[in-house]
Amino acid sequence: MKQSRHITITGLVQGVGFRPFIYRLADRYALQGWVENSNEGVKIHVEGEAAAINTFVDAISKEAPTASDIKNITSRETNVKNFREFFIKKSEDHSESITDVSPDICVCDACLEDMRSQRHRMDYPFINCTNCGPRFTIIRDLPYDRPMTTMDEFEMCEKCHEEYTHILDRRFHAQPIACNECGPHYSLMADGREYTGIPTILEKISGLIAKGSIVAMKGLGGFHLACDALNVSAVNRLREAKNRDGKPFAVMFRDLETARKYAVIGKAEERTLSSWQRPITLLETRKKLAPGVSVGFGTVGGMLPYLPFHYLLFDQLEQDVIVLTSGNISDEPIIISNEEAIDTLGRISDAVLINNRDIYNRTDDSVVRVINKRARMVRRSRSWAPRPVDLDLDVDGIFACGAELVNCFCIGKGRQAILSQHIGDLKNAETLEFYSEAAERFSRLFRMQAVLMVHDMHPDYLSSRYARESGIECVEVQHHHAHIASCMAEHGLDEKVIGISFDGVGLGDDGHVWGGEFMICDLAGFERKHWFDYVPMPGGDMATKEPWRMALSYLIKTYGDDFPEPAFLASIPEESVSIVKQALKMKLNTPLTSSTGRLFDAAAALCGLCNVSSFHAEAPMRLEAAIDISEKEAYPFTIKNSIDTGGIIKGMVEDLDAKVEVPRIAARFHNSVINIIFAAAEDMAKSGIRKIVLSGGSFQNKYLLENAENGLIERGFEVYTPENIPANDGGLALGQLVIAAARRRMKNK
Repeated sequence: MKQSRHITITGLVQGVGFRPFIYRLADRYALQGWVENSNEGVKIHVEGEAAAINTFVDAISKEAPTASDIKNITSRETNVKNFREFFIKKSEDHSESITDVSPDICVCDACLEDMRSQRHRMDYPFINCTNCGPRFTIIRDLPYDRPMTTMDEFEMCEKCHEEYTHILDRRFHAQPIACNECGPHYSLMADGREYTGIPTILEKISGLIAKGSIVAMKGLGGFHLACDALNVSAVNRLREAKNRDGKPFAVMFRDLETARKYAVIGKAEERTLSSWQRPITLLETRKKLAPGVSVGFGTVGGMLPYLPFHYLLFDQLEQDVIVLTSGNISDEPIIISNEEAIDTLGRISDAVLINNRDIYNRTDDSVVRVINKRARMVRRSRSWAPRPVDLDLDVDGIFACGAELVNCFCIGKGRQAILSQHIGDLKNAETLEFYSEAAERFSRLFRMQAVLMVHDMHPDYLSSRYARESGIECVEVQHHHAHIASCMAEHGLDEKVIGISFDGVGLGDDGHVWGGEFMICDLAGFERKHWFDYVPMPGGDMATKEPWRMALSYLIKTYGDDFPEPAFLASIPEESVSIVKQALKMKLNTPLTSSTGRLFDAAAALCGLCNVSSFHAEAPMRLEAAIDISEKEAYPFTIKNSIDTGGIIKGMVEDLDAKVEVPRIAARFHNSVINIIFAAAEDMAKSGIRKIVLSGGSFQNKYLLENAENGLIERGFEVYTPENIPANDGGLALGQLVIAAARRRMKNK
C-alpha cells in the first residue's frame, strides 16, 4: 500500500547540493513527491512503498553531501497526494526561522577535471558545481537561490541553463553556475593597460612573479597580494609596502608534495591542509623560504590551492610556492572592491587582477594550528563562517559584541550561536565600518532582532561603545569568564568547571588588568581563586608594544631598585630606562596587571628575544620558538591566592648570568608556568570539580597547551580546550553570548 511522509531536515543543508542529492535518492527508490529549500530547512514530501521510504530516510544521513551537516531529521505521516513524479519545488520563505548558510567550499576534483575537458569550461576560472564553489561570500539573503546572490546579473547561456535544470546533472541548481560563454571574467591591470583572456592573463602574471614583481589578485572573499616566496627582494618589498614589519606572511604551495618539501606534515596537518575548507595551517619549517616570509620563526603558515584560478596559475608558474597574503594595508580590512583595489593596492603592486563578480561578504583566510594531533582554530573565517554552534540554551535575540582585538561578533537565533567572519582589530574607522556593516547583514540574513546587547567590561572598547549606542538593553561580561564560557559552549558544558584563562589584556572587576586567571565558574558566574601576582605596566598600553618595560617592571618588583641589569637593557636608551624607573617609583601611568601575556613579554625581553614588538604577541611567539624541548627543569614559584613569580624571574636572571643557553631558559620558563597550572588545578580540585577548561590567547602556544593538557589528563582531570572556536579573542563573543543567556535564564526562573 502506498504511504506518504513529510520530512524536514535542518542544519547545513543549503548550498551544498542537497536537493539534487534528495532527488537522486528518490529516483533510486522509485518514490514520488517533492523537495524544497526554505529558510526553515529542506522540506520533503515523499510517497511510495513503506519499505522504500524507510530506506530512503536512512540513506539521507548515510550519504549526505560532504560539506553538509545534518542537525535534525523529523518525519511524520501525511495524506497521499498521488504525485506521478518526484520534482524540486521553488524555494519559499516561510517564517522568521532560518536554516544554516553554507560556508564557501574549495573547488572539487570533478570540476578540476571538467576544467580540462568540457569545451565551454576549458580553463574557466569560476567553474563550480553543487559540491563546491562560493556560497557565503556571494549570498545576500535567504533562501539560497541565484537571485539572492551576486550571480543574479549573469544570465545563464543555453548550455548552463540545460545543466542547471537537468535533475541528474552535477550542476543542477548550482546557483553560481557559469561558463566561458556567460559567466564572470577576469581582467588584469598592468603596464597602464588592461589584459583580458585567461591565457594572456596567466602568462602575464607568471612572468611578473618570475621577475620578482608583486601582483594583487581578487580571490573568494577579498584581494590577496602575491609574489615569489623564494625571492628575497620581492618579499622584502611586499613587507615594506604593506607596512608589516615583523608579522609572518602566509604562503600557498603548488600541492601537498611541494608542501612536504618545505614543511613537516603529519597526518593531522595533511587532513587539515587537504580538507574542503583549505585553511592556512601553521607548519614546522623543513626547507627555508625567503627570510622575510617567516621573519625568524621556525614555522610557516601554508595552504593549498582552493580556487580554480589557483590551479590554473600554478599550471603556468615556474614557482612551487608563492606568498599569498591579505590584500590590505596593515590593520585595515581586506579589500573587496575592484575600484579600491586598483586605487590602493595598485600603488604597492605591479599589477591588479580583478573580476566582475562582486564579493558581498568579505572573508579572510582561516588559520589553524595542529596541537596534540588536533586542529585548533586560530582565525575563523573563510569556509567556517557563518556555520553555527548548536547549544542547549536559548540565546535568541542576543547580540554579543566581542572584544577589541581579532574581533568576531556573535548573534543568537533560537538555540544557535552564529559567529561572524573574522573582523579584525577594532582600532580604526575602516574596521568599525566593516563591523557595523557585517552586524547589520547578519541580523537581516538570519532574521535576528536584537533585544539584548552583551559587551566586554572595558568601557573604551569600540565594541562596547557599539553596544551602548544601540539603544538596546546592555549587559557587560568579564573578559576571562567569557573565554572559559566560549570553550564550555563549544563542548556543551553547562555546569561548574575549573577555568584557567591566560591572555594579554582584560579588565577585571577590581579595576585592574587581568590575564592570568584561575577560576571556578559556570555559565552564569565565576569565583576567582588564584591569579598571577599584580605587577605595574609602565606606560599602560605602551608596555604591550615594548616588552622591555615589563621586564624592567618585573626586575624592580623582584629585586627592588638595586636589581641586576641583564644584557637586554644595554640596547635601551638610558633616558627611556630612567623615565620608566621614575614612573614606577611615582606610580604614574602604571596600571596593575596579572596578565600572562605581560609575564611572557617580560621573559622574552629578559632573554634578549624581543624588546619592541612589531606585531601583536610577537614576544611570546619568539619565546615559544626558542624552546629547547629536551629541557625538563623549571624555576620555583609560590602559590597562595596570588601566585608569586619572583622565583621564576630570579632563576632566569641567574641562568643568564651563568651563560645558560636561551633555548634552555625559554623551556624552563614555560615548564614553570605549566607547573603553576598543575598546582592551581590540584588546589581548586579540592572543591570536588575535576572538569577543567583551558582558554585564552596564551593557549595558542603549542608547547604550553600540549604539556598542560597532557599533564592534567595524567593527573586525572577531564580537560576541555578550544578546537573549532579560537582560544583568542576571536572566540570571546560566543562566551559573552552564553553568559548573557544563562543569566537571562536564571532571571526568568
